[in-house]
Amino acid sequence: MADKSSVVWVVDDDEAVRDSLRMLLRSVGIPAIAFASAREFLDNWHPDHPGCLVLDIRMPEMGGLELQAELARRGASIPIIFITGHGDVPMAVQAIQRGATHFLQKPFRDQDLLDAIDAALDSSAEKYDQARELDGLREHEASLTQREREVMQRVVDGQANKVIAIELGLSQRTVEIHRSRVMEKMGASSLADLVKRALALRGADG
Repeated sequence: MADKSSVVWVVDDDEAVRDSLRMLLRSVGIPAIAFASAREFLDNWHPDHPGCLVLDIRMPEMGGLELQAELARRGASIPIIFITGHGDVPMAVQAIQRGATHFLQKPFRDQDLLDAIDAALDSSAEKYDQARELDGLREHEASLTQREREVMQRVVDGQANKVIAIELGLSQRTVEIHRSRVMEKMGASSLADLVKRALALRGADG
């Protein structure tokens, strides 16, 4: 089960469905916030903590697939579980192709929904932790001087201190000092740890 900071957002224009889902989630200790429309959700949602979206696919004004597309346009990676009483196979395929984690046909078993939510919250929490870790690495990287960045890049690429010194026109001792400062500022416990952190930054930034 995901940690208690996770939230389930429920978007369904049927008040009875919203109330029953809130009660179900409350019964297992999962915080839930419900909205009657996609617009109401967009006006109030902030992606500042892990969570998932339980979303009706057919709603007035903006349907579930449209909301899914809007969230994608905004770069949001929130896991989406679609629920519907009217869905068909093409809709389900489209929703899954766009990244939905589950598609449940009403009426569904409570346990099926809870299992889907549990998986979605675990995925969301993992992504959230990775994003926080990456933000921390970017802060560490920002504290490096330009010369320290150059040294780190070459260390990560596997160059020896002597080679780095020649390429940068520095003494080997100066390179060793820069390397030590890079390790300290990046919070790296070993060369392997530094390489792992630097490659994570490279991968995230393209």
